Amino acid sequence: MQALAQRIITGLLDRADVRIDGDRPWDVRIHHERFFTRALRGSLGVGESYMDGDWHAESLIEFFRRAMGTGLQMHPLLRVNRLAKELHARLRNLQTRDRSRAVAEEHYDLDHRMYSLFLGPWNQYTCCFFDGTDDLEEAEVRKLEMICDKLEIGKNDRVLDIGCGWGGFAKYAASTRGCTVVGISLSDEQIQYAREYTAGLPVQIHRLDYRDLPGSSLGPFDKILICGMIEHVGYKNYRGLMKAVHSVLKNDGLFLLHTIGNRHNTVVVEPWIEKYIFRNSMAPSMQQLARAADNLFVIEDWENYGHYYVPTLQAWYDNFNRNWDRIRALDGPKPFDERFRRMWNFYLMSSRAAFEVEDLHLWHLVMTRYGSGRGVYDRVKHQSSTPPTRQSAATAAFERSPVSA
Repeated sequence: MQALAQRIITGLLDRADVRIDGDRPWDVRIHHERFFTRALRGSLGVGESYMDGDWHAESLIEFFRRAMGTGLQMHPLLRVNRLAKELHARLRNLQTRDRSRAVAEEHYDLDHRMYSLFLGPWNQYTCCFFDGTDDLEEAEVRKLEMICDKLEIGKNDRVLDIGCGWGGFAKYAASTRGCTVVGISLSDEQIQYAREYTAGLPVQIHRLDYRDLPGSSLGPFDKILICGMIEHVGYKNYRGLMKAVHSVLKNDGLFLLHTIGNRHNTVVVEPWIEKYIFRNSMAPSMQQLARAADNLFVIEDWENYGHYYVPTLQAWYDNFNRNWDRIRALDGPKPFDERFRRMWNFYLMSSRAAFEVEDLHLWHLVMTRYGSGRGVYDRVKHQSSTPPTRQSAATAAFERSPVSA
């Protein structure tokens, strides 16, 4: 079995111009022969084998770029675990109320001090916009400024942030636009931090499932943002999410969806990502989102910023490894050990490669309620003058922003 596995995996890697124990930066150096049998399990086996130190590549990103660029992850021999998960996802709802808490408890409830050592000061754990800058802090501001501009947020607006994270958007919007922000989340760690982070501002943070919005007393809202949250909702619940947003958005309001997008329809994420990073999660396709919005919303604007995720993930990777000694020293409930470090490096670099080869995208959808009669969306109406105006506004915002870690 070992010899057969070695022949199969060596042959597959050869298709991507990756050699076993070669001397090029992207070649795989083997430290334990079990790598070959484990790799037959696809992304799950390759990832776990890397976490356990069975192999390494000097340039992990170049290895992933070559492997994904030639579609190795889609080879039938390596898809058994994924096919089993797909069948499970079709037969059951993987994102019920109970299951939706898994990603919050296992990923977002990790010690915030760890995240603060690789994210920027606005705690943006979603794509930052490296538009004319190579600085993560400024890229965070450019992203936040663009969201505020696209939502046309004014000082009298009530804004809902579904999946508010650590409160970065809420603090930015409230402090630069003077609006009122309501954030909801399922992560106890994020909720506690966000409340402290936004103290003194017109911001409220609630522990609430999006499914409970229609029956709550929180609405209505002038503007609604979902930024990096729908990836945890699941395809069977997209319509329900859209209906929940529709129920609390004013008739003339705006809804912005910031999401990772998949190049094809799927019902699951890669098995390794599902097990170790984002439980019960998946990235939606264009078709799935359009169907979910059907007869509820008009999609006024749909833009792809996937190329900005490449420098974002690289900046997080650089910060994470630069600050590894400090992360390792944190005395949290879970150990930040060498296996954890290798897990995060595998996650960050495999994700970067997926955006580089355009397996994944980063979409901004701006929507209005169907039949609202509010007219042409301003960004579309004045598109020819938007880019330079946006850049200068973002630069000015960065210079005046009340940044605090």
